[in-house]
Amino acid sequence: MTVGVAQTAMLKVLTPRREISGGLKTGAGVLIAGLIFLFWCVVTYGGLVDTTFCPPPHQVLLALWKVIADGSVFKHAWSSLVVINLGFFLSSLIAIPLGIMMGSFRIVAAGLDPVVNFTRYLPVTSMIPLLILWIGIGLEEKIAVIFIGTFFQQLVMFADVSAQVPDELFNAGYTLGASRRQVVMKVLLPATLPGVMDVLRVTMGWAWTYLVVAELVASNSGLGYMSMQAMRGLHADLIFVAILVIGFLGMVTDQIFKWIKAVWLPWAGQR
Repeated sequence: MTVGVAQTAMLKVLTPRREISGGLKTGAGVLIAGLIFLFWCVVTYGGLVDTTFCPPPHQVLLALWKVIADGSVFKHAWSSLVVINLGFFLSSLIAIPLGIMMGSFRIVAAGLDPVVNFTRYLPVTSMIPLLILWIGIGLEEKIAVIFIGTFFQQLVMFADVSAQVPDELFNAGYTLGASRRQVVMKVLLPATLPGVMDVLRVTMGWAWTYLVVAELVASNSGLGYMSMQAMRGLHADLIFVAILVIGFLGMVTDQIFKWIKAVWLPWAGQR
């Protein structure tokens, strides 16, 4: 009897897109995180790796406490947050309307596709020396790196979201007497906004990658700069601290996007 119940529960869990309880979601996340932490403890405390390059958890916690006590982690985190939010906001501000237009209006797509499809394959890191020559080392250069790294990718993804809106929705709007402007405002935009929010969540992760790259190459502040300085002094524990802080900030940002989608776009549903 117990085996049959367990098999039924397992089948429910393994059914594609089948809802699971909140407790099971939390438990699964805690289990995976716990296994990763256990593996970290085994390889460091068990002497399987050189702790100079992979410090044990307690050493990382001590390093975290140290940078919290002297306030340096807050300074670097704030510097990174300012840069990433400015670059990401500017990129999204332009890419959202332009991407929706690319996916909905053939003439816009015809004009922008060649440039976008060429530029989005260029590695951002190859442009950093040129940006330093043009802009210099500072806030503007890091914002430019984030903007270039995310903008063209966002354009393509926003265009795909817009292009996937069913034609039936447009036809229904026209049948009910809506003008082209009303169809765009009342049909196209509400239908694309959930996908736009999902794209923003994904591309924010890319923006963090480009930010750290920019800070590693040319910066005097930020979490990437903090990692580079720690590497030069062989302080692997501080590198772990920077990684953990970036991961925490990214997780918080992701939850903010989820909250915005749930509150502002209730018709979209949640995954």
